[in-house]
Amino acid sequence: MNRKTFDWSRVTPFRRRVYEALLAVPKGKVTTYGRLAEAIGCGSAQAVGQALRHNPFAPEVPCHRVIAADLTLGGFAGETDGEELERKRALLASEGVRFQDGKLAEPGRLH
Repeated sequence: MNRKTFDWSRVTPFRRRVYEALLAVPKGKVTTYGRLAEAIGCGSAQAVGQALRHNPFAPEVPCHRVIAADLTLGGFAGETDGEELERKRALLASEGVRFQDGKLAEPGRLH
């Protein structure tokens, strides 16, 4: 989806920076909350997580491609287990990203 098609007026400038940086993560790759924070010059992975929790542009802005620093799934839609996390796992699996024993199976998929 072209960045020009997003109504950026719906989000804060900080959230826009998070979402725009996330658009650079290609299908089949993942990044971490910390790496995404670093990419936008933010010192808080938690702030990035909160921005992703409120992503009004999902799945075009693919917040499912962000995982925890320990290479586990992390959270999704404000949840850390249950149905939402299974949905995140399924979205990533559809892009070829697999997890084994709870962690990213192929660390080479980190963006």
